[in-house]
Amino acid sequence: MAREFTTEITDTVVGSFSGTADPRLRELLGALTRHLHAFVRETRPTTTEWERAIGFLTATGRMCTDTRQEFILLSDVLGVSMLVEALNGHGDPGATESTVLGPFHLTRSPVRELGATIDLVGTGEQCVVSGRVLSRDGTPLPGAVLDVWQADDRGFYDVQQPGVQPPGNGRGLFTADAEGRFRFRTCVPSPYPVPTDGPVGALLGTTGRHPWRPAHIHFIASAEGHAPVTTHIFVADSPYLDSDVVFAVKQSLVQDFAETDDPSLAEEFGVVNPFRHARFDLVLEQA
Repeated sequence: MAREFTTEITDTVVGSFSGTADPRLRELLGALTRHLHAFVRETRPTTTEWERAIGFLTATGRMCTDTRQEFILLSDVLGVSMLVEALNGHGDPGATESTVLGPFHLTRSPVRELGATIDLVGTGEQCVVSGRVLSRDGTPLPGAVLDVWQADDRGFYDVQQPGVQPPGNGRGLFTADAEGRFRFRTCVPSPYPVPTDGPVGALLGTTGRHPWRPAHIHFIASAEGHAPVTTHIFVADSPYLDSDVVFAVKQSLVQDFAETDDPSLAEEFGVVNPFRHARFDLVLEQA
């Protein structure tokens, strides 16, 4: 009797969405219901466990603010963000690979001139990041836009430390020059733990997982006529490259932040010699 009812209620709920005008929404709701019900039938949660699950999701929602997205963080640590990214990736082997957006992207970074610094604090090891934005065939993309953001040398984003870091620290919106070139100054980013003061952090602790991400810089690169790419550049010698808590490391995105001892280059870039220098190109697919 109970087995018949569990099948019947699933079919009833799926059927209740039959009047949904949007066919894709109808498909998604039906699939969600079938898979969710199958999970419940397989694991047979107790009422207490169900209440704890509801409490966890409620707490996750309460942690979300204009500058923090706990649900994205939950998606990240469960590998869902990377799975969605992999399924939606364009798949061109010559283009820059994409990876997760992360929970600390803001709608718009401060507009900065090429060569400007995004490190407004100046406490970390100085670094220059430079390269080109190219089409798949190697053609430079003049006027390409790069949205850049990173944690500081202590592993915090500006929005995590209001009153300590100035707003916009570690962020910049740059426009590539006529040859698709870009460059900016910053500090070498640090590995950092994802926020552990919320329900996602508690989940990691309960399951014995570490919360750390390897050092990286975020990019969204876009150009007219091309598909934008959301990606990271990971520091080659960083810890946690093989155990990123959000599963976002791809080998093609690991870059050498080389120690550079070149006074003339330091003068050109406006940094003190010696310094670290990361050179790489961002390659976009045509839309």
